[in-house]
Amino acid sequence: MTIGARTLRGAVGVAGFLAAAEAAIRTGLLDARLLPPPSVVLREAALLPADPVFTAGLTGTVSRWLGGLALAIALAVPLGVLLGSLPGVERATRPLLEFLRPIPSVALIPLAILLVPDDFLMKVSVIVYASLWPILINTVYGLREVDPLAKDSLRAFGFGRASVLLRVSLPSTAPFIVTGVRLSAGIALVLAVSAELLAGGAEGLGVFVIRAGSGNRTDLMLAAVLWAGLGGMACNAALVAAERRVFRWHHLRSGVAS
Repeated sequence: MTIGARTLRGAVGVAGFLAAAEAAIRTGLLDARLLPPPSVVLREAALLPADPVFTAGLTGTVSRWLGGLALAIALAVPLGVLLGSLPGVERATRPLLEFLRPIPSVALIPLAILLVPDDFLMKVSVIVYASLWPILINTVYGLREVDPLAKDSLRAFGFGRASVLLRVSLPSTAPFIVTGVRLSAGIALVLAVSAELLAGGAEGLGVFVIRAGSGNRTDLMLAAVLWAGLGGMACNAALVAAERRVFRWHHLRSGVAS
C-alpha cells in the first residue's frame, strides 16, 4: 500500500469517527454540555491562532518541548555511545539504568517542583528525563547491531578504535538514533503539557487548558488538545520523512518499504 493510500484511508477513518460523534451528540445520545460536537471544537481550534493568550502559551510549550528534546539528544547520544562501546561500563551501570528507566516521569514532577525553583528549568528537566531513555537505549542497541566484519576490516587496515567508531559504528547506528529521537519527541510533548497541567505557570498549553476548564469551556480545552495532537503528528511526520530520505539505504537493506 502506498503512502498516499494509507493517508487517504486514515483521513476517511478520522472523518467517519468525527461524523459519528457529531451525530451522537446532536441526537442526544451524548450530553453536549459535557462533550461539545466536533464541529464546535474544530471551529474553536481554527479561531485559536488569533488568540494572543493561546499563541503565547503554544510558543512557550513548543520552546520547552524542543529545548528539552535537544538537551536529551545531546546527553543521550554520547552516553549511549560510551555504554555501547565499552561493555564493561554498560554492565556496571545496567542495574542503575534499569532501576531509573521504568520510573513514571509524570510522578517525578512534584519532586522536580520542590528541587528546581525555576519554572522553565523544572519543566525542561522532566522533559529531558523522560525523553532521554528511548534515545539512549536505541543508541546502545544500534552499536550492538554494527556489522563486526566491517569493523574488523578497518582494524586490519590499521585504523584505531576512534576511526572505527566514526567511520563505521556511528553511521550504522544513526538510523537507530533517529528512531529513538522520533519516539522521544512524542514523550517530550506529553511531559511538556503534563508539567504545565501539574505545576501551572504563566503560560503554556497546559495552563490554557486549566483556565479553559475553570470556565467550563470544554470546547476550548479540546481545541487546545487538538493543536497539541497536530503538533505531535507534524513533528513525527517530519522525522519519518527525514529518516526515509537520509537513511534510505537502511530501509532497503532491512526490507522496509519507503
